Amino acid sequence: MMSELNPHRGVNFPKGFRSAGVYCGIKKPGLLDLALIVSEREASVAGTFTQNRVQAAPVRWSKGVVAGGRARAIIANSGNANCLTGEQGERDAQRMATLVAERLGCEPSQVVVASTGVIGIPMPMSAIEAGVPLAFARLSDEDDRATADAILTTDTFPKRASLEVETSNGTVRIGAIAKGAGMIAPNMATMLAFITTDAAIDARTLQACLTEVVDRTFNCITVDGDTSTNDMVIALANGASGVQIGARALDAFQQGLYQVCDYLAKRIIRDGEGATKIFEVRVEGAASEADARKVARTIAESLLVKTAIHGGDPNWGRIIAAVGRSGVPVNPEQMRLVMQDVIVFEYGKPLPFDEQGLWQKLQADEIHLILSLGQGGARATFWSSDLTAEYVKINSAYRT
Repeated sequence: MMSELNPHRGVNFPKGFRSAGVYCGIKKPGLLDLALIVSEREASVAGTFTQNRVQAAPVRWSKGVVAGGRARAIIANSGNANCLTGEQGERDAQRMATLVAERLGCEPSQVVVASTGVIGIPMPMSAIEAGVPLAFARLSDEDDRATADAILTTDTFPKRASLEVETSNGTVRIGAIAKGAGMIAPNMATMLAFITTDAAIDARTLQACLTEVVDRTFNCITVDGDTSTNDMVIALANGASGVQIGARALDAFQQGLYQVCDYLAKRIIRDGEGATKIFEVRVEGAASEADARKVARTIAESLLVKTAIHGGDPNWGRIIAAVGRSGVPVNPEQMRLVMQDVIVFEYGKPLPFDEQGLWQKLQADEIHLILSLGQGGARATFWSSDLTAEYVKINSAYRT
């Protein structure tokens, strides 16, 4: 069993965690830009990282932290990606970890570092140097809204989630914050997400749980098809609950982790840059899960589909055309397409439907597409957002 998900508490909900969000001077005055999450004790750590071959310095640093299996803290800044900044960028990422480690009395190798923002600009380390003491001074185990705010870039709202999970060994808590609105594409990671839990679980098991959950949640969303250079999902488990996650308790724990990540993934899609609608692409009847995912991703990333969704246009031909270029062997005469509970295409030909009625259904802010390939029993689901003029406006002036 698990409690109802709470969207107003995040990383501070589990026992033994404190966090802070402050303004240090990277972004414009008044915009929080430095987040700190601290565990009162050493924690197991797991992570998934971007598969973009161009990877920011903090990604490379944090991969090393995760490889060590133990961590005490996460420091994250927004407004500067510390990516493509040469050897100085590597030193700056390490320095960020060192600044935190010195105050905690731990090794820098136990501090995860994350950055998000503009690529190719040196990190203003004087701002970080001034901000870390301020963040430590404001650490709290109460409201973590400021922490969630401090990692945002083009987001329009913070993203938090938490719940309690009742396992066979006792009750544990899971909390998380995330950011993401643009450069969201399924190729783990897809944004920044930081997860805390007071469960006692070893790093290897935590990593296995996180990898599977991320693959079913954050890896199944797309806003614009661009995979960032800085993406990561990090989980810390400090054992403060005293509840050991063994074999019997593992399923309940992983289901709780899934609920938190699934909620945050959908909040990211809801906050897609310029988005007015979100849409689900459910592919069924595929020969394999890999085929189902490939078809669903192709539809979800299609600019023509996304613009049709924005306009409420029941232009089902764009969807079938996207399927045909997915790289999966398909036969239109085996397909069936349902838009908002209306069958529009089946077995190679269109079906008559009330176009005005479907247009009305497509004015909703959440759209559902179901495509059956008629080839087998595998399925996959992706979530995406519509494409609007506001998306172009935001990204054409991102640096200015």
